[in-house]
Amino acid sequence: MQDFMSFLPFLGLLLVSSGFAGVLAGLLGVGGGIVLVPVFFYIFGGLGYDGPMLMQVCLATSLGTIIVTSLRSVQSHNKRGAVQWDILRGWAPGIVLGAVIGVLIAAQLRSDALVVIFGVLAGIIGLYLAFGKDSWRLGNAMPGGVGRMTLSPLVGFMSVLMGIGGGSFGVPLMTLFGVPTHRAVATAAGFGVLIAVPSVIGFLFLQVAEAPPFTLGAVNLPAFAIAVSMTVITAPLGARLAHALPAARLRRIFGIFLLAVGANMLRKAVWG
Repeated sequence: MQDFMSFLPFLGLLLVSSGFAGVLAGLLGVGGGIVLVPVFFYIFGGLGYDGPMLMQVCLATSLGTIIVTSLRSVQSHNKRGAVQWDILRGWAPGIVLGAVIGVLIAAQLRSDALVVIFGVLAGIIGLYLAFGKDSWRLGNAMPGGVGRMTLSPLVGFMSVLMGIGGGSFGVPLMTLFGVPTHRAVATAAGFGVLIAVPSVIGFLFLQVAEAPPFTLGAVNLPAFAIAVSMTVITAPLGARLAHALPAARLRRIFGIFLLAVGANMLRKAVWG
């Protein structure tokens, strides 16, 4: 009974965080993984599972939830006609390729290295969300040719190293090339599916030392099930809010939150 009682705070944290992650996935298109990865890392570590590949478990489990959350989010946005299917089709091959490369690289890194990568990239995303301006432009249309061949694998690769959907990189990228924010958010949910499906398949074959119980490959099944049970409920809510609320202020608040999360992950990597 004592063991179960000591687990309850972690369960409560996971339920609340997963609900929040689902809302963010639909609302800002940043992907719930940006919240879930640090939460998984904290919970598994708090329960005593701090092996050399703990971060791989966090990334893989997060990406597993993103398959479900992103599909729900795409469905909700598509009902409003907001998904840019031409962008999704054109960028799909490169994103999938980058995701596969990301899994291969992540499998070779120590958990501490992945924590540092997460912290640095979260800080970069946070800076853009907090201080970026809607008027910033790199072009008036999404790049094709060499530009697309370079950027699309990069989106998939960096997203896998953070265990997140494509929105954290895809939404800023699309808005910088003139895609309206609501359409960028909707389309980025599709990026999440393209990233998560091949990467989770790869992580299922990864052998993880000192993994938490009930971990298949690098995917922890209980954490996945609990998180998904919440995100499937809240992702459509986030999608509805995205079409009803001005996202600028929420984006800045979340950007500051991400800066704090990134700094905390770096602190854990350096000082433990």
